[in-house]
Amino acid sequence: MMRLLLILMASLCFALQPTAAQKRIAISFDDIPRHAGSFFTPDERAIKLIAALAEAGVEQAGFFVTTGNLDKEAGKGGEDRIRAYVAAGHVIGNHTKTHPWLSRTKVEDYIAEIDEAEKWLKGRPGYRPWFRYPYLDEGRRDLEKREAVRRALSERGLLNAYITIDNYDWHIDRLASQAAKQGKTMDMDALRALYVETMVDTANFYNNIAMQSSGRSPAHMLLLHETDIAALFIDDLVRGLVADGWAIITMDEAYADPIARTEPDTWFLGSGRVAAMAHINGSAPRELVYERTDEDVLNRLFSERVLKEKWNENK
Repeated sequence: MMRLLLILMASLCFALQPTAAQKRIAISFDDIPRHAGSFFTPDERAIKLIAALAEAGVEQAGFFVTTGNLDKEAGKGGEDRIRAYVAAGHVIGNHTKTHPWLSRTKVEDYIAEIDEAEKWLKGRPGYRPWFRYPYLDEGRRDLEKREAVRRALSERGLLNAYITIDNYDWHIDRLASQAAKQGKTMDMDALRALYVETMVDTANFYNNIAMQSSGRSPAHMLLLHETDIAALFIDDLVRGLVADGWAIITMDEAYADPIARTEPDTWFLGSGRVAAMAHINGSAPRELVYERTDEDVLNRLFSERVLKEKWNENK
């Protein structure tokens, strides 16, 4: 009896242990409010995106606001759309005022961009003290510039809203938008499959890097953009991730992970935090960039699979 009791207790303890390699992922969108695409108006896109996230069971996504976009023609109604995202349970963060490259901008001007965006954001419902670098550009090889902005963020109580899963979702959206404008016939099922497959494979690529370089799967952060392609297929993407073993978590959960307390001391930051940490551990940059973060690769796949056209690499 005692042996049986011990076996049962051991089994229960094992069942309660979190799976070491469980894959967790939060979903974030940059460049809010974004310009119109070829499938929806910005208002239609927001409505569809909110509905699709709810249908997919995404409790809390993040929307990083480029506040200067609100002053543009495409930004009309943007404040209402942002309120709608927050009302649906999502959160907002800082993505500067005009989306500059840090490597091409004076430090004082860049910090002013952050401060201008904070003036608009701070105190609003759904606000989180998170800053996402436009283009994931933290100064590239200019380490003094990198450190100056890191100090500024710390002084302002802003978390570097890093990502771990870099991808070219925006380019797939661009290809679809161009094809629609040109009146080309697209296989929408093939487009959905290409989008979902690319995002899931990219997520697994960076998770494998994390496991190989650190021995653990962190709470991952997926970078997406407020695009028509996301509005069309975000529910399919979430289902694809879940079917592949990923658990969808909130932004708040993701940024509470231990990886959030690490600021990698490397210039190689543009492919996300997991890649940066692997670079510090000795991996070469070429090993840390997924093959589909390449416009030529996506151009070929889109042409062959979505347009059913023979690919001409010279065109």
